[in-house]
Amino acid sequence: MSKVPQIRIPATYMRGGTSKGVFFRLEDLPQAAQVPGKARDKLLQRVIGSPDPYAAHIDGMGSATSSTSKCVILAKSTRPDHDVDYLYGQISIDKDFVDWSGNCGNLSTGAGAFAIHAGYIDAARLKEGICTVRIWQANINKTIIAHVPVSNGQVQETGDFELDGVTFPAAEIILEFMDPSDDSEEGGSLFPTGNLVDQLDVPGVGSFPATMISAGIPTVFVNAADIGYTGTELREGINTDAAALARFEKIRVAGALRMGLIKTPEEAATRQHTPKIAFVAPPVEHVSSSGKVISASEVDLLVRALSMGKLHHAMMGTAAVAIGTAAAIPGTLVNLAAGGGERDVVTFGHPSGTLKVGAAASNKDGDWKVEKVTMSRSARVLMEGWVRVPGDSF
Repeated sequence: MSKVPQIRIPATYMRGGTSKGVFFRLEDLPQAAQVPGKARDKLLQRVIGSPDPYAAHIDGMGSATSSTSKCVILAKSTRPDHDVDYLYGQISIDKDFVDWSGNCGNLSTGAGAFAIHAGYIDAARLKEGICTVRIWQANINKTIIAHVPVSNGQVQETGDFELDGVTFPAAEIILEFMDPSDDSEEGGSLFPTGNLVDQLDVPGVGSFPATMISAGIPTVFVNAADIGYTGTELREGINTDAAALARFEKIRVAGALRMGLIKTPEEAATRQHTPKIAFVAPPVEHVSSSGKVISASEVDLLVRALSMGKLHHAMMGTAAVAIGTAAAIPGTLVNLAAGGGERDVVTFGHPSGTLKVGAAASNKDGDWKVEKVTMSRSARVLMEGWVRVPGDSF
């Protein structure tokens, strides 16, 4: 029986947008976990409580959902014109795996606020009003700008900004995802296939149109009607249907292959975080998960998205970047579901309510570029101090 004592590591438990995770300063991690590798992965898994065959996370800080099985590492940035480097790990709930292949848009909000909480921002910049934090997103090598409200030299967390999917109001943080096209992959581009819409052949499922885009996070969009849905579904209706989840995974794998993210279907098992799979539909009146009635006139379209194999309870921030970008480009499935035409802002319905996203996109010689995507979120420290793990667990 192991008698190695537990160690304690400074940590902060934060909500960012509709996600929450455990935040660390790089310099506070044990030496072995300060560099990428097995020790870091094992440490973060033990913090969250994974891999857990019971899928409950009883013995860790996670809450057994993709929205809460997350860790963030921040460090003072060595890049010019940036304040912090932000690294995000998506911890698999029941598998021995940490996915570093993408960003978390929701926790990007927390990264901006945590940069101030953690002392990475000079106190002289923390004047009343808004502190602009420039974040280098190290997973995908992109810049995110967070406009964080400050008061009395500290992050102002309370306020009256309401975010569907979050129970209580808080202070608004505006995020700008700069040049969010994911070019981290070899030959990467906004539309990896070169087309706004492709016919996607999915073995065992069928063939239907798909928009495959890499903005914020690689995402495969399909029409809800083409796969037997309306776009008004709530997570219980899909997440309790094993056959439906298996079909979505087949679509995701087919999209990943078509986008060049993987070379064989088997590789998808080690790339669970990306790409995302989402389905879209024109607006109709429906009821959100809170029981609120959303009229068709309140939204431009409906979107449901899956994360780590399950329908998300609201909308991933990175997927919202993809939605805003695709909506701004005439001819994509997202744009067509929203009524077509040119637009620089879109409001879409998700299981918990609605979200408004702005996107600045342009076309030069047939090549679409997106300069930035903007959205409002909020963040709040839930607990701070130390997290404890057995000393021989990593």
